[in-house]
Amino acid sequence: MGLNPSHIVQIAVPVQDLNRARAFYRDVLGLTHLFDAPPSLAFFQCGQTRLMLGPQEGQEQIAGPILYYNVADAGAAQAALEAAGASVVQPAHLIARVGGNDIHLAICRDSEGNMVGLMSETAAA
Repeated sequence: MGLNPSHIVQIAVPVQDLNRARAFYRDVLGLTHLFDAPPSLAFFQCGQTRLMLGPQEGQEQIAGPILYYNVADAGAAQAALEAAGASVVQPAHLIARVGGNDIHLAICRDSEGNMVGLMSETAAA
């Protein structure tokens, strides 16, 4: 049943102080700052992979990074994982329109309870 993701498209890194973390990743590591998504997210580019910095919020405390896999269709990938017994944290939904593309995201849990992002990017309708 493999979904066969093509690559890791994004990694979410939990941070306590966004300004301090933004400066570190931009000025110390030298990553290209792409954009900020107010009120509390910053995005950077590292090769094919985006790095998303943001705070831990609400009940879903994150122990570490979340990997977001590129799939052809986030909704179909979510349905396939759900049919295989994975729990859904966030159903597939449109999260942004960037550069003429719609970005959809679903978040599920793997067999060990880790969050797994399923992200698809298609031409905007």
